[in-house]
Amino acid sequence: MSSIDLQRTGAVATLILSNPGKLNAIDLSMWQALKQRMAELVAQPDVRCVVVRGAGDEAFAAGGDLEEFVTARATLEQALHYHGEVAAALQAIADFPHPTIAMIRGACVGGGLEIAAACDLRIASNNARFGAPINKLGFSMYPGEMEGLLQLVGPAVVKEILLEGRILTATEAYEKGLLTRVVAGEELAAEVAASVERICQGAPLVAGWHKQWIKRLQSGAPLSEEEKAASFAFLATEDYREGLAAFLEKRKPQFKAR
Repeated sequence: MSSIDLQRTGAVATLILSNPGKLNAIDLSMWQALKQRMAELVAQPDVRCVVVRGAGDEAFAAGGDLEEFVTARATLEQALHYHGEVAAALQAIADFPHPTIAMIRGACVGGGLEIAAACDLRIASNNARFGAPINKLGFSMYPGEMEGLLQLVGPAVVKEILLEGRILTATEAYEKGLLTRVVAGEELAAEVAASVERICQGAPLVAGWHKQWIKRLQSGAPLSEEEKAASFAFLATEDYREGLAAFLEKRKPQFKAR
């Protein structure tokens, strides 16, 4: 049975994409559950970081579950609903206020690639492979799903992925900007854990503001005077005072997201 499993260890949440026997292919119920899981985590103020991974060691997620396409998106009405749910799940990841990390082993294809692209960081093992060979299946990528990938790597790489339908190695994916880091398979868990630790050692409000301003600046519109002033909201926080005090006192800061 397919599922999006949630594990919590302190301030870190892990979402596990699971579809046994199908290389964690994402079906409609999983897209809906993924959106719901992200909403649940938004409501948990002690969460500092979310890791998304596939169940087992063979795949992050090998695309959508094609078997259900025959019945679940056979008509225009069904297709609009189906891919609207996919886009909503991806947007929930992209809009999450805290850092997200895709931990990638094996196949990261189609919908799996879209999920990874929606995360803030993508750390992969050197056996991972990437692509969206849907040109061989006779359908195109829904614009609401393509958007995150396009923002991440730009039109040239998206065209290469979609027009050729070629599967990329981890090294190629890194060179094209799809990945943050590539490590040996046996080092992946430790590398993700180290990244999580670095994130959690920082001020959580600051992480959220950095995500907010990066997204805002990508719009290309000039900042208003009000926005420029709002960028100094940290001045009124306890965490700012704690961070400075800890630096001056040569100790580790204890941030409280206040």
